[in-house]
Parts: sequence; structure tokens; C-alpha cells
Amino acid sequence: MPSSLTEALHDWRDFYMLVGAAAAALVGLMFVAASIGASLFNDKYLGPMRAFITPTVVHFASVLFACILLTMPGHSWLSLGGLLGLGALAGLIYCGRVLSLILKKFRASLDWQDRAFYAVIPGFGYLLFLAAATMELWRQPASANALIAAAIMVLLAAGLRNAWDMMVWISVHAPVGPSSPSEPDAQP
Repeated sequence: MPSSLTEALHDWRDFYMLVGAAAAALVGLMFVAASIGASLFNDKYLGPMRAFITPTVVHFASVLFACILLTMPGHSWLSLGGLLGLGALAGLIYCGRVLSLILKKFRASLDWQDRAFYAVIPGFGYLLFLAAATMELWRQPASANALIAAAIMVLLAAGLRNAWDMMVWISVHAPVGPSSPSEPDAQP
């Protein structure tokens, strides 16, 4: 067992740096996607925005903040485990809120994959973070790092699937502007 937390995290530093940079880029791309679809985000689509776009940004941001936390120097076993645990609990509560919103407002219009990928699967990622926090508190760094990596991959996979799903939805629902004057009308 490594004698210090710094030694325990050393082998994982590059992984956390790479994944953190990817998560930061994905958060930025979600803002770009929201800007592209801004014409759709009116009062009619405020509920779907809260249920689908915001959670995806939150899950990507959770990965980013976890990676930042894990690369910060000066943690003790208690501080790292405690902060990971608090973040995991906040994520679980948030997933419960999203699932409640989805079931209340979109039950009839969503298939099981959407329910799973927007709330249930990310909730599993946060459970993995909670288990990792427990392993950190028990000074089991090998187990903790493996669980953290699994949690990160679950949240990234769910977020990527959801981002793709949203972009398809935006492209299908985007208002079509009038044809330009230089194009002939396509009337039969």
C-alpha cells in the first residue's frame, strides 16, 4: 500500500488530466450546441431543456470537477474521500430529481433508453463515486482509483450518448427558414 495519498494518485495523474481536459471540452461543446439550438429554447421547450440538456452538462462538469479534485495537491485521505463522497451524494440527489422530472412530465413520450441514459445510468456513476469515496476513507487507493475510473467512464459514456441524442433532436426540430431568393421554389 502506498505510504501517502500523493503516491497513490501518481500513476493515475495522466488519466485524470486527459479525462479532465476532455470533459472541459465537452462542457464547452454543450454550450455551443445550446447556442445552435437557441431558437428552440422558448417557454414551450423549457421543461425538456431542464430534463435533458442541463443534466448532460452537469454530468460532464462532474467528471471535470472530479478530475480537478484528484489532481489537486495537498489532500488527505479524509479530505479526498469526503469531497468525493459529497459530490457523489449531490449527483445522486440530482439524478433523482431529473428522473422525477422525466417521469412526471415526459413519461408517455420517452422510451426506456432515454430514461436510463438521462438519469439511471448517471446515477450508477455517482454510486461508483460514492463507493470510491468509501475506499479512499478506508485507505484502499487501488480500489478507489479503479472505481473512480469506472464512474468517470460511465458518466462520460452517458453524456456522449445524450449529447448525440440532443443534437439529433435539435436538427429534427430546428425551424426551417424561407428558401433564399436565388433558389428556385421546389413546388410540383
